[in-house]
Amino acid sequence: MSSTMQAIEFEFEGRRYKGFVASQGSETWYHVDGRTWKEATSTRRRVGGQGKASALEDPRVVKAPMPGKIVKLMKAVGAEVGAGEVVVVMEAMKMEYTLKSAAEGRVAEILCAVGEQVSLGAELVRLEVVV
Repeated sequence: MSSTMQAIEFEFEGRRYKGFVASQGSETWYHVDGRTWKEATSTRRRVGGQGKASALEDPRVVKAPMPGKIVKLMKAVGAEVGAGEVVVVMEAMKMEYTLKSAAEGRVAEILCAVGEQVSLGAELVRLEVVV
């Protein structure tokens, strides 16, 4: 399945933003300011945003918001992670993007490696929720 990615730039409430939009199959992913949204292209229904997990997305999984290369892993297996904390740095279109945890927990599994090329939506890190 092929994907397309496009850089975007816009102004909202007096602040300038840069990010990316990527489409694959019937999904469109938006990545802006360290946050990612996904919507079904056919329904244009928003299913996430503002760093909050939706009912359709698992907040314990950090996914690639676009195709790119893993540059840095910020946490190791067993490390504590706070909600909104950077866990992976990836590069796409010659820019670096920080991918943040949507939930508080502990790193249970790292599913990628530094230097690895990943596709849109690839699972990169799994967390276990600490109670």
